[in-house]
Amino acid sequence: MDELPTLTAGARRNEDIALDLMKFVAMTTGYGRTSSSGVGFQGSGAASKPEEYAGHLLELYGRCLQAVAGGKK
Repeated sequence: MDELPTLTAGARRNEDIALDLMKFVAMTTGYGRTSSSGVGFQGSGAASKPEEYAGHLLELYGRCLQAVAGGKK
């Protein structure tokens, strides 16, 4: 069985950091929101259905995870 690396106090997984980053970006910019009101840019990221909104958030999470993983080389 593979052993998991021991995390020191205060160490966080990339997935946790990416999730926090995604929450920050989504809440700050209104990314993928179904309504037109919100703070920040209102580009083509607006979704017309809740399913599309979830898809936008998953895409954003993937981009955040790539950014976090790329920064830890």
